[in-house]
Amino acid sequence: MNYVDGYVMPVLLAKREAYVAMAHLSAPIFKEFGALRVVECWGDDVPPGKLTSFPLAVQCDPDEVVVFSWIEWPSKAVRDVGMKKFMADKRLAGLDMPFDGKRMIFGGFQAIMDA
Repeated sequence: MNYVDGYVMPVLLAKREAYVAMAHLSAPIFKEFGALRVVECWGDDVPPGKLTSFPLAVQCDPDEVVVFSWIEWPSKAVRDVGMKKFMADKRLAGLDMPFDGKRMIFGGFQAIMDA
């Protein structure tokens, strides 16, 4: 089964186009380094919660939206090598990240079912 990196982050509504541009720049690089698929999702129906929710988890402000994304890899080993190459890639040097990385949630997941 494949390996998945998942991400949830707040992005300013005013920075949507910058986020989309960053996603279009980074996706081919991830794929060059072994990713099978890169998916970026702009929050559309993400209700706030009282105890738990995506907006609470990333401390989303009223002028922000929650972005949910994932990168699918053929294995954790390919991801480990590919992610290391991605983070060192010179094409990304100086790129202004259009989100608050301190509030981003991320993690790696081993797929257990794909229906």
